[in-house]
Amino acid sequence: MIRNRREPTMTKPVRSASIWKRLLKTYELYLFLLPTLVYFLIFHYGPLYGLQIAFKNFIAVKGIWGSPWVGLEHFERFFHSPQFTLVLKNTILLNLYELAVTFPIPIIMALLLNQIQNVRFKKWIQTITYAPHFISAVVIVGMLFAFLSPRSGLLNELIRLFGGEPVYFMARPEWFKTIFVFSGLWQNAGWSMVIYLAALTGVSPELHEAAIMDGANKYQRIWHIDLPSILPTVMILFILNIGSFMSVGFEKVYLMQNALNLDASEVIQTYVYKSGLLNAQYSYSAAVGLFNAVINFILLVSFNELAKRSKQTSLW
Repeated sequence: MIRNRREPTMTKPVRSASIWKRLLKTYELYLFLLPTLVYFLIFHYGPLYGLQIAFKNFIAVKGIWGSPWVGLEHFERFFHSPQFTLVLKNTILLNLYELAVTFPIPIIMALLLNQIQNVRFKKWIQTITYAPHFISAVVIVGMLFAFLSPRSGLLNELIRLFGGEPVYFMARPEWFKTIFVFSGLWQNAGWSMVIYLAALTGVSPELHEAAIMDGANKYQRIWHIDLPSILPTVMILFILNIGSFMSVGFEKVYLMQNALNLDASEVIQTYVYKSGLLNAQYSYSAAVGLFNAVINFILLVSFNELAKRSKQTSLW
């Protein structure tokens, strides 16, 4: 009778030795990765130690460990604050507006630009659309104040030309979100489009040739070939956008903000800055910031799980 002979299992020391051999073979790649790991450890994971001040009454002379523990007191104070409804509403509405406008338009631009056969013209359009991405937020806001000025702004000069009264756009709360979103679209749409154009280069020309032989026009090829091909990229970027849904660009919002448009421009990031740095309420501002980060984390995990359940591409 022939007995089934079991192969000897690899012991732990042998397994660890093989791992070390593989690491030594490709150690150059890990050296390239090391600066990135160090950066994230120091600037992203290291500061997590300070999150405990959100649950303490932080006193600088006593330090983090010496400050008294107050539990959820600062969170309750924020939830019962008169500013809670205002900053939460402004943050959500501004992000919804921005997501609805700035997310689909770069996709449409990439799909249309991909159909252009003239390579020189295509590169020219691509260059002039992504160039504004490199302009700083300070310069962008300065341009907005110059173009929308009620005295000498280009837009108000056109309004006067047609017999209208000049409008102080930057001081009107009802105009703040529109100006913020569409100036951001002008600045970043071309840069976002580059990602989708790169994904479209991976589409096989044979698919388009077969579709043309079957009588498909350009719009049918875009809908049935190009769009499904870049859908995984779209899903990944959409999940990443949702993961930062509650994080409005602080710098631009703060620069555009003034006493007259505060009802529409006060968001969580500006509220944290004013509470923490200007009013020295460090524990309170840390609690508000932590609340914002937790909401972002929940949204990221939820939409990633939703993408997995619907058989779409997900982050993990």
